[in-house]
Amino acid sequence: MRVVPHMWRCYALGFDIYHFIELLPDINKAFFQTIYMIAIALSVSTLIGLPIGVLLYITDKGLFWENTIFRNILGFTVNMVRSVPFIILLVALIPLTNFLVKTTIGPTAASVSLSVAAIPFFARIVETSLREIDKGVIEAAIASGATPWMIIKDVLLLEARSGIISGITLTLISLVGFSAMAGVVGGGGIGDLAIRFGYYRYDNTIMIATVAILVILVQLIQLFGDIIAKVVNKK
Repeated sequence: MRVVPHMWRCYALGFDIYHFIELLPDINKAFFQTIYMIAIALSVSTLIGLPIGVLLYITDKGLFWENTIFRNILGFTVNMVRSVPFIILLVALIPLTNFLVKTTIGPTAASVSLSVAAIPFFARIVETSLREIDKGVIEAAIASGATPWMIIKDVLLLEARSGIISGITLTLISLVGFSAMAGVVGGGGIGDLAIRFGYYRYDNTIMIATVAILVILVQLIQLFGDIIAKVVNKK
């Protein structure tokens, strides 16, 4: 049986190792643009999405800040943003993006749309994590005279910490996928590189490389997220 050389096997898949090496500077730049985008979006979505998720939970029926009207309005807003496909959201938020960062292209501009998409997503995850808490724990805290802030800080967030960390992991993975789509409107990052070099120029080397990078990135995020969630859950 004739053995096919390794280099020929690579070419058979459409992957040119020498071309890949030539493109390493561009790939490196795109990778860090992706990290930059998702870091901003994750920070914003955590800072804003966490309190929104808590509000969605504590204003529900039977809880200590019950407010049906407020919860319905907030819930409707969250669902409305979540229902818009990200690619449409990218285009719809161009005026807001231009107002905030004075540009509509590049990773900073893309991070605006990523943040808006991630906030309601993470808020619902936080709400779901809080719903898994035994209400008896909350009732015991209320009976002991704990203030609403103390219940939120020392009971709700403490009891739901493992689920919230898992939610952050899931949000981060979703942001990786969203950031790839941001390349459609010149957002930069791995997605932009895949579209400009891989799709428009029919460059299989770039396509294979970018897909491999995204797969590895998601696997690492999931691995470390699971580890942290397990460690926190044991405390």
